[in-house]
Amino acid sequence: MMRREMSSRGVEASAPGKINVILRVLERRPDQYHNLWSVMQAVELADTVWVEEAPASSGISLSCEGSELPAGPENLVYRAAQAVLHRLKCSQGLRIRLRKRLPIAAGIGGGSSDAAATIQALALLLQTGWSRVQMAEIGEELGSDVPFFLYGPTALIQGRGERVTPIRVEDERWLVLVNPGIAIPTVWAYGKLAESRTRADSAWRSALPIAFPADSPLHWNQLLSLMENDFQSVMEDAYPSLRDLRLLLLAHGAQAAMLSGSGSTVFGVFQSEKPARQAADRLVRQPGWRLWVTRTLVEQELPRAFN
Repeated sequence: MMRREMSSRGVEASAPGKINVILRVLERRPDQYHNLWSVMQAVELADTVWVEEAPASSGISLSCEGSELPAGPENLVYRAAQAVLHRLKCSQGLRIRLRKRLPIAAGIGGGSSDAAATIQALALLLQTGWSRVQMAEIGEELGSDVPFFLYGPTALIQGRGERVTPIRVEDERWLVLVNPGIAIPTVWAYGKLAESRTRADSAWRSALPIAFPADSPLHWNQLLSLMENDFQSVMEDAYPSLRDLRLLLLAHGAQAAMLSGSGSTVFGVFQSEKPARQAADRLVRQPGWRLWVTRTLVEQELPRAFN
């Protein structure tokens, strides 16, 4: 139905969510951001972005379905479109539609993924011929997580997010994602983490990152043994319900369970679909919870042109 409403020339792009399998927050940089050392994994659960050309005089028109997000420059999709047109020195009018499924301010990269999908979709629509490196340069200006979504589905992230090294993972896992309806602003989360480290022993600063083999694929069992998130204990202290969710997922058979990003989504990892769906069915859902059963992506889904 969405496609029939659009003109004869447009592009559809999937904007997948992500989990952080590993998230280490390292030292603060001179630009006031932190260096990160993280392994991110894209998931099948996704938003969708549609873009099409419009008369130049109409500017950028953005509509959002499934969420009350702003439709102007406050929205990362709008800003991504502006950045693409600025890079091209182009005044092309655009109509963009965003269908939201991913929760907002929940640690699974919804806004960043939407921005990356918009860049990719416009690169195809406007026939820019850009490489992933060139698209990632635009994405880096919009947010630390945006470059990852241009390289996924699995990657090692370093710097403030601009250094992305794809990782091959030879199998998939099923996930139960639970979001309790808590919006955790990223800036606030980093502030709480900094407070905890000011008071605590500073030994974390000397923790050395893990070396991954350059040429051989990883197995999910290897990743599970390495799972950690520097935000987890801090966010669980602030919001005990996040700890309760994690323990519930483990009690219902998850191989591992952890907070994603700075929160507030908690994910459980399962060997296959059946135990994941069984665990989801057993969870007694509380008011405000949102729950999804999805799986890890093994290939990046590219934008598709349509008529």
